[in-house]
Amino acid sequence: QVQLVESGGGLVQAGGSLRLSCAASGNIFRIIHLGWYRQAPGKQRELVANITAGGNTNYVDSVKGRFTISRDNAKNTMYLQMNSLKPEDTAAYYCHVNVREWTNILRDYWGQGIQVTVSS
Repeated sequence: QVQLVESGGGLVQAGGSLRLSCAASGNIFRIIHLGWYRQAPGKQRELVANITAGGNTNYVDSVKGRFTISRDNAKNTMYLQMNSLKPEDTAAYYCHVNVREWTNILRDYWGQGIQVTVSS
């Protein structure tokens, strides 16, 4: 089993910044791929950003130039730096990882979700 603990959410005014963290622990040999998703009330969950083991990143158009996804392999932790936040960024943010476990199998896990609220 793998556990994901998210932190760093909160309330911020428009134009402000937050950094989300997702720390993975448990039966992890290596985190292969990770992504950050978000879901606003009444809306479908969407992919915000992802990063591969090789460091390649992708972003949804609405956050390009404002958000940065990164990972610290030594700590099994991934981050989402969010700058120039807008009210439309308000959502619950979920960490998603694809993990190779010590059993040598691949599994996907989701974080519990953390709230980001941006006021205008």
